[in-house]
Amino acid sequence: MDVILSLLQNVLEEGFIYGIVAMGVYITYKILDFPDLSVDGTFPLGCAVTAAMIVAGVNPWLACIASFVAGALAGCVTGLLHVRLRVTDLLSGIIVMTACWSVNLIILGANQPNPLAGNSLLQFYNQPTIFTSFPMTLLPDALYRCRVLILAAVLAIVVKVLMDAFLRTKGGMLLRAAGDNPQFVTSLGRDQGNMKILGLAIGNGCTALAGSILAQQAESATVSIGTGMVVQALASVIIGASVFGRIRRLKPTSAVLLGTILYKAVLLIAMLWLPAVFLKLTMAALFVAALLTDRIGKKKGGVVHG
Repeated sequence: MDVILSLLQNVLEEGFIYGIVAMGVYITYKILDFPDLSVDGTFPLGCAVTAAMIVAGVNPWLACIASFVAGALAGCVTGLLHVRLRVTDLLSGIIVMTACWSVNLIILGANQPNPLAGNSLLQFYNQPTIFTSFPMTLLPDALYRCRVLILAAVLAIVVKVLMDAFLRTKGGMLLRAAGDNPQFVTSLGRDQGNMKILGLAIGNGCTALAGSILAQQAESATVSIGTGMVVQALASVIIGASVFGRIRRLKPTSAVLLGTILYKAVLLIAMLWLPAVFLKLTMAALFVAALLTDRIGKKKGGVVHG
């Protein structure tokens, strides 16, 4: 029983943390119809910024904010490449993802002659994190052991509520229109390109924030942690829309968050029976299964998309 509870706690912890990434990808992929590959670079960017700031003695909550800003700036670069320089959406993401690799190495202090064999991992054990500082120190001993799950859930819900609130504003409506009907945005005298840049900034900001949270959970950061992040996030978004999108009155962000938890649960169950070397292959198989499920759901006309 203890093993099952431990596995369930692990699934929920990862589900809530990566759910923040999935909600960011929901903005770019579902709303803007923009396949943003820069997610693989902005996730470790959030990890790197947080690790460097915590080692420097900065408050961990400020590190979270700085990571969000760093990710948002990277998303703006992706948007500017696409909107202003007319680079295709896929190439824009690839360019920023590639550039982030070097930026992350520099932030982590890996500017050595051979950085990949050197300090590409930055650890900050026994340093204050959001999980060991205020307000988590106020938790009673019985709940303190579940502090990662509690705080991850709270942060994911806060991001979801803020995102839902934004999407109901005039700016959020314009962002939706920029993905569904760009000509309508132009007819209102607004620049649809600016809306895309805004959406990419929000999406990558959320991704970097999730990277910050994960780094503080692990008390370390590495440049390779974001590999395959876009596949995980897209699978979570598609699973959420396909499985939970049919539920009336369930907001798309809630469906995406539940989809992430389901994705992590299925992945964990699969990896209980498979060697660790099959992890990426399993992720790819789940992604294909999600795509097929989404296609079948569209044919039946029963899927509600945000």
